[in-house]
Amino acid sequence: MNWILNDLFHALEQLKRWQTWLVIGLIALFALLAYLVAGYAFRTDAILRFVNRTTGSCRELTNASIIFLFCGMMFFLFSSVITLGEFQRHFAFKQQNAHRQAAQSLRQGIFWVLVTVGIAVASLVFFTNYCR
Repeated sequence: MNWILNDLFHALEQLKRWQTWLVIGLIALFALLAYLVAGYAFRTDAILRFVNRTTGSCRELTNASIIFLFCGMMFFLFSSVITLGEFQRHFAFKQQNAHRQAAQSLRQGIFWVLVTVGIAVASLVFFTNYCR
């Protein structure tokens, strides 16, 4: 029973580190972007429009746009996981005093953040132009 308390105290100690809050912020940013894109995606869903569950005035999606959005969703998911992994590598290299590798993983992490946010923003722009 004592190990549960030790794990809880260890978890509370982790919340005092800025790295933990950076990762929580990244996850929250990715979740917010996914929520915004999903809101538009549900407005364009053919089944929800057929049963009158959505009120959005969006045009019908073509097969090419559906494939484009599906691939974009997959790349968004993969790039968000890569982003979190690169920042984890950066923190691990900083603890080992491997400054060159830490700088490289930080640059790659920033690149993947930009790619992930770019994919989500491109989807939002697509949907705002597609829906009135």
